[in-house]
Amino acid sequence: MNEQEIDLMDELYFVQSYKDIKNELKWGDSVLQENLLSLHQKEFIKILVNHDEEYRANTYNPHEMDWEGLYFLATKKGLLEHNGF
Repeated sequence: MNEQEIDLMDELYFVQSYKDIKNELKWGDSVLQENLLSLHQKEFIKILVNHDEEYRANTYNPHEMDWEGLYFLATKKGLLEHNGF
């Protein structure tokens, strides 16, 4: 996990909206989206709709996703990796 991914994981112990994460970290869209997709690919986070329904897509193209309507949460696997277990 790189430094940006670690900082991002710090924000995802509870469900967080894209807007809230962006405001907290003060990152641009491209950096935030790249790191969110990287963590999702590693199965370290879930991408959610409506706080509890998992987002499902055939492809995770950052240009086609409605980022402002999505939420994110660390998975157990991600939390274990983040905490060094």
